[in-house]
Amino acid sequence: MLGAATKGRLLVATPPLDDPNFDRAVVFVIEHDDDGALGVVLNRPIGVVLPGPLERWQDRLTAPACLFEGGPVETHALIALGHRSQRAVADHDDDEHHVLLTGTISSVDLSVDPALVTRLQSLRVFQGYSGWNANQLDAEIEAGGWIVLDAADGDVFTSEPGDLWRQVLARQPGRLSWLAGAPNDLSLN
Repeated sequence: MLGAATKGRLLVATPPLDDPNFDRAVVFVIEHDDDGALGVVLNRPIGVVLPGPLERWQDRLTAPACLFEGGPVETHALIALGHRSQRAVADHDDDEHHVLLTGTISSVDLSVDPALVTRLQSLRVFQGYSGWNANQLDAEIEAGGWIVLDAADGDVFTSEPGDLWRQVLARQPGRLSWLAGAPNDLSLN
């Protein structure tokens, strides 16, 4: 099982992925264990502001300051990811409002007053998530549907999510970087 090796890393969809939900998607893996996997698509901004009582967080969002489509599962649910400095993580600042996921990336409790979360450097909110049953993601990776890559600083909170798929691939060594130049319609290649 690949679980521990994918948590906190990126899943980059290989072209063409049969599922339109994941065409040229870049997924940040939040959890991957024996029960399955959960992540959010980083490059699908919806373009709408936060709804209702969550509007108070709107000015804390990282550009583009809108809701993102995290995936096709439970699209009524919201997942908020935040970035804190290494110092804030080491000092355990705001720990009651965050659950550290990996490195400096944490989940953020949107039910609290944003003023209580003082050391947050970036914030992104996702509607829905990407989920896989036990061994499902492992099988998709082994079949070549996903490339597992390390996340660079800034990937989760990029200001240019539409370019993220190409950017992540372009910085890879060797032939893998060639995929960044693949046309949207592979039959044109």
